[in-house]
Amino acid sequence: MSETRENPAFEPPPVPRGGQADDQITISVSSPADKQAVIAVGGEVDMVTSPQLRSAVLDRFAAGTELVVLDLDGVTFLGTSGLAVLIEVREAAHAAGVELRLACTARRVLRPLTIAGLVPLFDIHDTTAQALVAT
Repeated sequence: MSETRENPAFEPPPVPRGGQADDQITISVSSPADKQAVIAVGGEVDMVTSPQLRSAVLDRFAAGTELVVLDLDGVTFLGTSGLAVLIEVREAAHAAGVELRLACTARRVLRPLTIAGLVPLFDIHDTTAQALVAT
């Protein structure tokens, strides 16, 4: 007689939705000198998280900052919404008379910028330190 055993199908645990589970971005702001701000961004910049990035950058413009450096080396994903925010804050920087520079060597950020043809629009440096002293 043959014996039949049922193997229960593997079900992955449910993915929590809402609250902090969906916040896949980190943003920290520092001021290395008067009227300068460094905004270090980590995680995913997509349609869910890009409004947070937009707000953080525009807040610096409103605070009278003259130079904003976006440190993007911690970004793990840059979606089209993230690209749109970068273009938007670039235009806002020009309108406000604020200098905007990017600090990044990560391919996962530079590749989408390159594919979209946006690299020439930005002042991109390898490190935050280089971006802060660039003229």
